[in-house]
Amino acid sequence: MGKVKLGLKGMPIPDKIALATLIVTKMTGNPNFVTPNPALADITAVKIGLQTVYNNALSLRQQANAATDLQAKKEKEIDRILTQASLYVENISAGNDAKILSAGMNIRHRIAPIGPLSTPANLYAKAGQNDGEIVLNWEPVRGARSYVVEITTDANAPNSWKHKTNVTESSAAITGLASGSKYWFKVAGIGAAGQGPFSDPAAKYAP
Repeated sequence: MGKVKLGLKGMPIPDKIALATLIVTKMTGNPNFVTPNPALADITAVKIGLQTVYNNALSLRQQANAATDLQAKKEKEIDRILTQASLYVENISAGNDAKILSAGMNIRHRIAPIGPLSTPANLYAKAGQNDGEIVLNWEPVRGARSYVVEITTDANAPNSWKHKTNVTESSAAITGLASGSKYWFKVAGIGAAGQGPFSDPAAKYAP
């Protein structure tokens, strides 16, 4: 026995309106359905009501999108002109706090210098994915803008350490090493106050 399938769940409103129109058209004068329930006129009235509010909602959404675009444009304009005014005040006030405040503007928070950097902790060396590659990782140092990596093949000879690379992240891939040779590495942070102390060495045989 056949069952009717409407598929209304998740169907877009325009498709529901089109479906209602199709059903009314097909059932009008259809000898198989002499007394439709609900009446076709009622279906048509509900369809027209939905079409009206849908069109109104669509129009309002279009208006809202246009209004939002205009708002964003005007916001950019006020950002630009207020920034221009702030540059004028900053220039004329020569950084005088009282004068800046008298213009109705706030004073940017002054960042205190961090000072000497701490020692990088937990330096770890592991084999890289390629021959002659060792990957280093360590904990980031607060205030470090970059790091310097030094290398040696003899950790017992203090003068054997050589500069290897500088990186901005708390990791480094060291390549071009001799496979089977053992290397020691140490790392130091570099910040506004200069270079900090070197980490404890980490050793690894190059793959």
